[in-house]
Amino acid sequence: MDRPIVLPWWRKRRSVQLAAAAALVVLATSTLVLFSATTERRVRIPIANVTIAPVARGVFHDFVPLHAEVQALNTIYLDALEGGRVERILAQAGDYVKQGQPLVELSNTELELDVLDREARIIESITQLQSYETQLEQNRVTNERALALIRYNVVRLNRSLARRKMLVARSLEPVETRDAVQDELSYDLAILPVQQEGNAKQETLRVRQLPEIESQLAKLQQDLKITHSKLDNLTVRAPVLGRLTSMDLKVGENRNRGERFAEITPDTGYKLTASVDEYYLPRVRDGQLAEVEIADHTYEAKVTRIYPQVKDGVFAVDLAFEGAEPEGLIPGETVQGRLSVGADQPALTLPAGAFLERTGGRWAFVLDSDGRGAQRRAIELGRRNADQVEVLGKLTAGNRVIISDYSGLEHIDRIDLER
Repeated sequence: MDRPIVLPWWRKRRSVQLAAAAALVVLATSTLVLFSATTERRVRIPIANVTIAPVARGVFHDFVPLHAEVQALNTIYLDALEGGRVERILAQAGDYVKQGQPLVELSNTELELDVLDREARIIESITQLQSYETQLEQNRVTNERALALIRYNVVRLNRSLARRKMLVARSLEPVETRDAVQDELSYDLAILPVQQEGNAKQETLRVRQLPEIESQLAKLQQDLKITHSKLDNLTVRAPVLGRLTSMDLKVGENRNRGERFAEITPDTGYKLTASVDEYYLPRVRDGQLAEVEIADHTYEAKVTRIYPQVKDGVFAVDLAFEGAEPEGLIPGETVQGRLSVGADQPALTLPAGAFLERTGGRWAFVLDSDGRGAQRRAIELGRRNADQVEVLGKLTAGNRVIISDYSGLEHIDRIDLER
């Protein structure tokens, strides 16, 4: 006999549906809690370990800090034109030297022998050219004498022939004598144009060769001077008037050709060379004015050259003093200053801090109103100097910002401050 089967409550369809819904709610809640716990990354930091500064309205001073080095406008490098052994040192670093003043004397036996050999060969070449030039002149004189002699004979024989004809007509002299004179005259008249043509050709050749000979002689004489100067180069002399700023030599040491002996700073003035953060490269221009502090005095300087190559995050600029140059400047000394890149203007400002190096001015930790924590926030900054930055957006006057170093906080969303 059939009878109805009664299922337990946990196996009933409605109970199963309710259990599944409850499980789904629990799973969703757990997921939400877990997701919420992992999206915001927090860290606890003692408030004493951070630097906090307010955003305030004020005046933005548009300048670039300068850390400059004094350098000579011109530096003359003194290199060895000839190598050799250092025999005498006639000046020391720090001395004022005159143009042409001997500084170092060298010795070089091999060079001296080479110079003597070259001099002998050059002098031999000069002697040969001079002998050839003399020979050309002697040939010219000989040719002129030969032509003059022919012309003299023509005149003499013409006179003699006229007399011989008269004597032969009177039967006072044999015909053979007259004919002999006639034959001699005919010969001289025949060789006269030949001699004239030969002389003309020889003279043309001589006139063409003389300038070449003179040119070669001048070059050989110049070579002789240069050869002599090689020995003169063993005495190193100051090329200009100025201060000998560097020279490190010892008597007895050998130095090769081309090695640097010394540096001379002529009295042409000084300049400043400063390294500037690459951030300011688009804003620095020739002619901008700067103020530098030297020996408790302020001097004006002007940008004269910009070197756009960036190295280690900085680029270099040269500045020249405006007006009187400070006295007692020493190459290599450092000075501090400020370069104006714009006029002072009212602005919303924030003190500059180490956080700029980590964030690039794109975000910062802004304190809550109660000051118990700081939230990461995107910000907009503009111009900056060593002391302050210009706030363009996302911050308002009265906001407080953590401006100390953000090392290790690049991926943190919130800071809880412990008091």
